[in-house]
Amino acid sequence: MNTNAKYNTTNKSHTKSYYKDISYRKAGKFEETRYEKIHNVVFKSSDDASIIIAHEIAELIREKQDCCVLGLATGSSPIKVYEELVRLHKEEGLSFANVVTFNLDEYYPMDRSNVQSYHYFMHEHLFNHVDILPENIHIPDGNITQENLHQYCIDYELKINAFGGLDFQLLGIGRTGHIGFNEPGSHYNSVTRSITLDHLTRSDAAPAFYGIENVPKKAITMGIGTIKKAKRIVIMAWGHKKAEVVKQTIEDSITADVPASYLQEHNNATFVLDQEAAEELTRVKTPWLVGPCRWTDKVKNKAIIWLSQKVEKPVLKLTDKDYNDHGMSGLLAEGGSSYDLNIRMFNTLQHTITGWPGGKPNADDTNRPERNMPHKKRILILSPHPDDDVISMGGTFLRLIEQQHTVHVAYQTSGNIAVSDEEAIKYAEVIKNIDVSDDSGKINTIITELKKKEEGIVDSLLVRKIKGLIRRGESYGATRFLGLPDDYVHFLDLPFYETGTVKKNPYGEEDKKILFNLIKEIKPHQIYAAGDLADPHGTHKVCLDIFFEVLKELKKEEFMKDCWVWLYRGAWQEWDIHDIEMAVPLSPDEVLKKRKAIFYHQSQKDGVMFQGDDSREFWVRAEERNQQTAHRYHGLGMAEYEAIEAFKRYHF
Repeated sequence: MNTNAKYNTTNKSHTKSYYKDISYRKAGKFEETRYEKIHNVVFKSSDDASIIIAHEIAELIREKQDCCVLGLATGSSPIKVYEELVRLHKEEGLSFANVVTFNLDEYYPMDRSNVQSYHYFMHEHLFNHVDILPENIHIPDGNITQENLHQYCIDYELKINAFGGLDFQLLGIGRTGHIGFNEPGSHYNSVTRSITLDHLTRSDAAPAFYGIENVPKKAITMGIGTIKKAKRIVIMAWGHKKAEVVKQTIEDSITADVPASYLQEHNNATFVLDQEAAEELTRVKTPWLVGPCRWTDKVKNKAIIWLSQKVEKPVLKLTDKDYNDHGMSGLLAEGGSSYDLNIRMFNTLQHTITGWPGGKPNADDTNRPERNMPHKKRILILSPHPDDDVISMGGTFLRLIEQQHTVHVAYQTSGNIAVSDEEAIKYAEVIKNIDVSDDSGKINTIITELKKKEEGIVDSLLVRKIKGLIRRGESYGATRFLGLPDDYVHFLDLPFYETGTVKKNPYGEEDKKILFNLIKEIKPHQIYAAGDLADPHGTHKVCLDIFFEVLKELKKEEFMKDCWVWLYRGAWQEWDIHDIEMAVPLSPDEVLKKRKAIFYHQSQKDGVMFQGDDSREFWVRAEERNQQTAHRYHGLGMAEYEAIEAFKRYHF
């Protein structure tokens, strides 16, 4: 069974029938899945997977015309599923008149009009756009009084039972392993109840609430027992942050420490994963440990690097015994000897390292990651936020300028939402003290609005403008420090971002047009873009999707035949060593310069709003990540560098 097949979502009948065919098979019947206790399917992207899930739900709705009972989830994972269901309703006549829904959970206490409530979420993403009857919508009430809460949960459970239980339950999975809000320690027979949220769960929700201190500490949730009674369960997991808990849920023993693992006991549950969420599964991470595998060059590289790190030896010191003892006898038989395999791997790693990211003039580029011609390249660095450029590739940025390439940097979004109100007030008061007249009264308006602002209120256009100008000024400070003239700095302010809230609009033609025109104007030989997909529904993902769409339209342009695209990753994640195709070493002085460039983004330095559960400042994250990459290269037998920035080429 090839669960890594590419899916053509335009051929809906094919993908739907294929998914229906495999979704009811039990895991463990095939050698490659022998470690797995829950059936799972791996898709190329979360978008493809979401469309397939939506079509399974749509087919069930059409089949159960009398009454179709759906258990629904919230959060970022199901957004695309709901988008596709809305499209099916509007364009293909899918009716929800026969649908009854029960949502998994709700924060407590939580007013249903609050934009962070799951009541608001479900209406915003689904219910307001389809013909479901209002009386058929059931979402836990975050306004119920404490004294009535216990009986309310009993009644919610009874309502589900009165409809004959759930025909289909859609789930996401939290990093604690929770499904619904069933946190670690939840009992397998638990029913709808109130629960105290885990700190990690609250930390993951913090960006939407503008800080963890604003996230409710309690919630109402369906129980594990309630969920397990559903006739069909589909669990979604997107992105590398979910990879470890996905492995624990699918491969390890059932435990209350990972509540999702209880689903191993369900006879009709399927995990639907994107490639990053599946990357820790044994058959994906180390396929040679589950049985015979096809030894492509990519798999060879991955296996040898894994072996070197596993036995803590440089590549050139690996022996035949090391290969045989760790499930790689097949590779050894195919490769001839450990010596031959080791030399090839050593050379492959060595050839990724270059101090000339734009290509070295007058040098043999046969084994270099970049071309030497033209000697002076036009280069465009795309930065989703106004600091991703220096955080992710500040040393390479500096090197490209110093090596006299024509470098442009384009900040794709304003980044205004990441500026705190306190920071904006500080700047506004400075302006007011300089221009005491303030004839238009704009500065006083900004200061008054920010000081009186209540939680959850969206900033006005005026406030967003000053916050955007703060990010813009910081960007100029960093690029000037690196030696880049202002004329080569571009602020795109892509419209999809400008909502004033964490939730962004879908990107549109105007977003693509702005980027298309810039690339066509610059005609670059190199483009650097953020390939960090840590959050599949975050700004990086949207910016990359826009870029990929623009590349499709630009393919026919003559200048694009000589344009190479390099992907970098951000503060949260680095490429695996076997994926790295260009490694740019940094000296101690360059690391220090990179740090200083990051410092110019002062509004993001202390108490940054969207740092997640990692308390380190961005410059510390970036530095430690680059040093760790250098350490890994050294452990494999390469020269010892202070730090390394890494890139993967995108072949369009």
